[in-house]
Amino acid sequence: MYPKEPSLPCSCKNNEFETEMGRTKTNSGGGGSSQSPLTSDNSTSTAAAETRIKDLLKELYELIHQIQDERAQGEHNLTNISKTHERMQQEQKSKNEITPYYKNKLKGLYKTAMQDAELEAELLRKALDKITEVKGIRENRRLDSDRPKPIMRRGVLMSMLQQNAQTLPLWVSKPGERPPPLCGAMPADSNYVAKPGDKVAARVKSDEEENWILAEVVNFNQSSNKYDVDDIDADEGKERHTLSKRRIVPLPIWKANPETDPDALFMKDTLVLALYPQTTCFYRALIHEPPKKPQDDYSVLFEDTSYPDGYSPPLLVAQRYVICCKEDKKK
Repeated sequence: MYPKEPSLPCSCKNNEFETEMGRTKTNSGGGGSSQSPLTSDNSTSTAAAETRIKDLLKELYELIHQIQDERAQGEHNLTNISKTHERMQQEQKSKNEITPYYKNKLKGLYKTAMQDAELEAELLRKALDKITEVKGIRENRRLDSDRPKPIMRRGVLMSMLQQNAQTLPLWVSKPGERPPPLCGAMPADSNYVAKPGDKVAARVKSDEEENWILAEVVNFNQSSNKYDVDDIDADEGKERHTLSKRRIVPLPIWKANPETDPDALFMKDTLVLALYPQTTCFYRALIHEPPKKPQDDYSVLFEDTSYPDGYSPPLLVAQRYVICCKEDKKK
């Protein structure tokens, strides 16, 4: 159940965006040095990516300040609403009706509070878009890099997987809006194709056994309708598999908010595939308790014949690593 020593893509390194500018390649003839066209192209691309990221971070910084200002204004309006209710109750203890004055005053305050909340939500969505774009640029730079994948210790790998789960964006629905595919338990569309760099659950055969592993998409062949994926935990990063679409399950790209979109979560007793803690393998499990707050994990019961009832004690697994299981429940 515990995979071999891990290797992670180079996106795990802190110096992922270290520029190639100024690096030279020594000629075989000795003396001089010159920059190859390939290195020059990589340097230009890296510099452009760094510039774009700096611009995005500056915009994000400004958005965060706007969000804080808008939140402060919203809290001020909510305080006014609360005080107005208190005054109304004190002045109308002997009356059963709300006077026109208070009706109009409260109507105006509530309208303003709703407008403030909508503006704050819109600013939050813009901020999330900036963060998503930064992550996308970093991922593209990693995929375009010709550096070999470094081998990471298991502890580092597990920390990176946990961090990926914690930083998964939270879907913020607009009023009346349904969560999109790949939000929490929402499945991908039938024609969905995962992009290079996306993390997926892949069903692979090893030593005559089939297992669901955490893998990274390398590419998708439209003509054969098959994916090339790399085992996230393979030695030297060289364990590649070519698999049909039915053997691939994309992981969620947004967390579902239990407070606003509970229908986008797996319910109690649902059969799922979940990443077993401290491994890179998915196993069948039952949902013991779904998340109650946006940052909560699922509590799941893994199938385990070493226990009398056939299931392990409850274990916590992040939304990022809980996906649908189409197999029948164990008898």
